[in-house]
Amino acid sequence: MILVVDFGSQVAHLIARKIRELNVYSELIPYTASLDQIKAKNPCGIILSGGPASVYEKNAPILKKEILKAGIPVLGICYGHQLITKLLGGVVSKGKGEYGKTYISPLDFDGILQGIEEKEIVWMSHSDFVEKAPEDFKVTSHSENGYISSIEDSAKKIYSVQFHPEVYHTPKGKKILENFLNVTQCTRNWSLEEFINITIKNIQKKVGDKKVIMGVSGGVDSTVAAELIRRAIGHNLVGVFVNNGLLREGEFEEVCSFFNNSDYNFYSVDSTDYFLSRLENVIDPEKKRKIIGKAFIDIFDQKANELGEFDFLGQGTIYPDRIESAEPSSQASVIKSHHNVGGLPDKMNLTLIEPLRDLYKDEVRAVGKLLGIEEKLLNRHPFPGPGLAVRIIGKITTDRLRIVRESDYILTEELEKEQLYQSLWQSFTAFLDVKSVGVMGDARSYQYPIVIRCVQSTDAMTANSAPIPIEILKRIGSRIVNEVEGINRVFYDLTDKPPSTIEYE
Repeated sequence: MILVVDFGSQVAHLIARKIRELNVYSELIPYTASLDQIKAKNPCGIILSGGPASVYEKNAPILKKEILKAGIPVLGICYGHQLITKLLGGVVSKGKGEYGKTYISPLDFDGILQGIEEKEIVWMSHSDFVEKAPEDFKVTSHSENGYISSIEDSAKKIYSVQFHPEVYHTPKGKKILENFLNVTQCTRNWSLEEFINITIKNIQKKVGDKKVIMGVSGGVDSTVAAELIRRAIGHNLVGVFVNNGLLREGEFEEVCSFFNNSDYNFYSVDSTDYFLSRLENVIDPEKKRKIIGKAFIDIFDQKANELGEFDFLGQGTIYPDRIESAEPSSQASVIKSHHNVGGLPDKMNLTLIEPLRDLYKDEVRAVGKLLGIEEKLLNRHPFPGPGLAVRIIGKITTDRLRIVRESDYILTEELEKEQLYQSLWQSFTAFLDVKSVGVMGDARSYQYPIVIRCVQSTDAMTANSAPIPIEILKRIGSRIVNEVEGINRVFYDLTDKPPSTIEYE
């Protein structure tokens, strides 16, 4: 395996994911791991991730120097590049910064830079830079600003790069990671089929003959997670679908129909009043998420008591949920608490089972396909656990929920009619808590706007606003204004992620 030492980068897990795509198993470990802990995993290589800190900051995360002297091949990325330099006697200084698309010029086309161009596009995100490489290290490339962008000590098999080879925006990044794997001489026998087999065995070992209660929503993540758990423990899995009053039009009935006609031990619960009463007059988005997370646990605890003894709670948590909730690393920044991660209460009566916690959405879909889950479910657009609560800016009311449901239904209907729905990662409408003047039926109106959000993405870590043709947008906007009472303006969201998130709260 390849171990990725996590220093808090928002994209640290992309490194492990890219390595797995190259058929080598990889997992993240905290930077506090000891050499003995690392050796116990018997890795053929170690990658040091990026991170938000400076190597010269007080309390900056530091790797134990002995790890670099253990004879295990090492690749440092961004912060990892600077940390290797500092620990081994080089010089790291403050610079003017390089962010986004940058060009590097290789000085050496061997080693991990084998196969790249004389002027290669990479993605940077740093202000500190390596001013002087450590003794015995060779500088292998410079950026267009003249900064050292990669170094290596091939005798000790230690390499580092200032840019991020793990992100999509570094076109030859995967090739660079593959070159590092060639240095490590790892056996390439990892696959998603292997992930399925190992995951099922791990669930069986952890759960034994005890029972798991799991929230299912009909979404990709919870459905795939439920199928993995069901294959591991059969009818000792009990699926519960909770109507929290924050679902899309017709969703409760559709999901109940699917699970009632499948080989699942399935129950449904209508807890609309329970959720909405606790969300009444709540405006802060983090409070909304935490209230919803706590309410879900309350309902599951209650249902578990009704149905018998349960020791475990199954969840469809995936890695982007954990990243944005800053759960993988104490060094990461909280973007938003997901109801199934940062939104969970500190004390719970059930132990979590999260078989997909290390996967991205596209990997989850691939696992689902291997498990034989029908395409209709796998191709559904992602829908957040907190539901429409995070698509309503401001307080949540039954009327605002109606507005979002009706407008979202129109949007989906038109996108499917134009055969655009499946080309998008996600599409939805959001409600803004601001009124503006309009004219309808020769009379003044003072009503709310709806925002249309359509994005294209691979893994939800980055996303681009989708270029929907203007004539289609105008038709959708006209339908929403004409058919949804309370709306007199429709906007289209043009922002990418980053700087925005995909959802609104």
